[in-house]
Amino acid sequence: MRPGGEYFTDPSRPVQRRYEALRCYFVEGLSAAEVGARFNYSPAVVHQMACELRAGKSEFFIDSKPGPKRARTSDRIRDRVLELRAQDRSVTEIATTLTVAGTPVSAQTVWAILAAEGLERLDRRPAAQRGAPPPRLEPIKARAISDWPTGLTLACDHAGLFLLVPGIVELKLHELIAKCSYPSTTVLSAWHSLATLLLAKCARTPRVSHTHALADDDALGLLLGLTALPKATHLTSYSYRVRRSSNEQLLTGVTRRLRELGLASGAEGFNLDFHAIRHHGTDTPLEKHYVPARSQRTRAILTFFAQDHASTEMVYANADLTKAEQAREIIAFADYWQNITGSDPGLLVFDSKLTTYKVLSELTARGIRWLTLRERGPKLMSDLAALPDSQWKTVRVERTGRYRTPEIHDQLVKIKDIDGPVRQLAVRNIGRDQPTLLITNDIERTTKQLFARYAERMGIENELDAYIQGFHLNALSSGIPLNVDLDTTLTVIAGNLYRLLARRLPRYEHTTPDRIWRHFLDSTGTLHVGKDTLTMQLRLRTYHPVLIDAGLADPSTPIPWLDGRQLQFRFPPR
Repeated sequence: MRPGGEYFTDPSRPVQRRYEALRCYFVEGLSAAEVGARFNYSPAVVHQMACELRAGKSEFFIDSKPGPKRARTSDRIRDRVLELRAQDRSVTEIATTLTVAGTPVSAQTVWAILAAEGLERLDRRPAAQRGAPPPRLEPIKARAISDWPTGLTLACDHAGLFLLVPGIVELKLHELIAKCSYPSTTVLSAWHSLATLLLAKCARTPRVSHTHALADDDALGLLLGLTALPKATHLTSYSYRVRRSSNEQLLTGVTRRLRELGLASGAEGFNLDFHAIRHHGTDTPLEKHYVPARSQRTRAILTFFAQDHASTEMVYANADLTKAEQAREIIAFADYWQNITGSDPGLLVFDSKLTTYKVLSELTARGIRWLTLRERGPKLMSDLAALPDSQWKTVRVERTGRYRTPEIHDQLVKIKDIDGPVRQLAVRNIGRDQPTLLITNDIERTTKQLFARYAERMGIENELDAYIQGFHLNALSSGIPLNVDLDTTLTVIAGNLYRLLARRLPRYEHTTPDRIWRHFLDSTGTLHVGKDTLTMQLRLRTYHPVLIDAGLADPSTPIPWLDGRQLQFRFPPR
């Protein structure tokens, strides 16, 4: 045997081994037992391989020269472009011809093909010698509907958003927006523009420039009483015309309305926090702030949020902040709440970086209770380490997770820039190497109550993160804080609309906006328009029986901006 023959007598690859085994079985006439002994198969496997070969189910060789393939689409377009140019057609005429023929191509693409072939532009010809202009669809302009379309049926790709309409009516947003001095145009009222931006926020659209899908949904336009929703160009320019005073008036009106509904009472105080939204552009007059997601200081817009501790609703937001104003934003919130309720807010719980000791002293003088962290210095830590174990009190806190029996040392201390004594709680046995320091001017609450309250405050970070992720608040496309302020205001309102819906659904009272969206709002349907009714038939999905059991299919909601027409929901039978 010549060198290299072992490739055939001792095949290593499974496919080649099967081929040689079958060749011995069929050509050389060896028995199945003999073939199996040579190639390490059982006789039954040899018989099975033989049956598969006879049935045409085995294939060992693939043709290395496949037949001609169909020409690529780009090649066919290129050939057609060159063919039309040979007829002295202009770039625009070529693009129009291809588009009419069913191959949409832009004039820029045509010119790129011609330039790659080295062909120059045609000399400009008189208008009479040019071809007909490209056909254009007449755009539907957003304007108020003059004649109500009775008997109309519209497919709706965003039918789930109609589930938020009862909440919009309940908050009386139509009336509130009209009183807040928002800008309007001769065609579109402030309600039309703000409601469109709110729908985009509720639909979790990352940016205003991404609202094309909403604008193409005729059912959403009809919901607002418009022939079509305003386009992205109008919404973008509109957002730059809004001022902070209008946003604050709207937040005030929404919070007052929530209180009328028994929510946002402020009875158990508020959780406060900052959030820096990074700007991804360049050449912006923004200050640098620490962005946790990037673990660095970078150009960003600093936003402030306040959450009612008891009901978890967001009641306040501000993005029109500078570093000079940052420390006093807590005073601005206290004034905001005093304006709404006639009294100062209850216990304010926040992180140590939120304000300064001088502002804490001002809050104390005003009679406002606060609870925050204190930075741990070497002297403080050494003094605490020297304390005997008898000075530490063990308490049991009812909370989920570990570390439910912390050891706390409670004492009154004097802190520079804060008038009067301050209560300091040193907490250990909570999974940290060094004790955590809490300071407060609340003398009445017990040690256990204060620690449990601050532990619950950590929930605002989860709630705020749910808002940020759920409504794409980090998708910052503007370097102007006033523009971002409208986005944060709409985020607060959209979150409250989600909460109002969630409160009606069993076991969804405290769920995140993302889950509400995935389970209920991200749905399609069909809108049936009657003389005095709007009936939205939702396509039944996995979790929609929860909506049916919650009674959303039974009552109807009068829509005030549509002259009281009734909104009804229908579901296919289960």
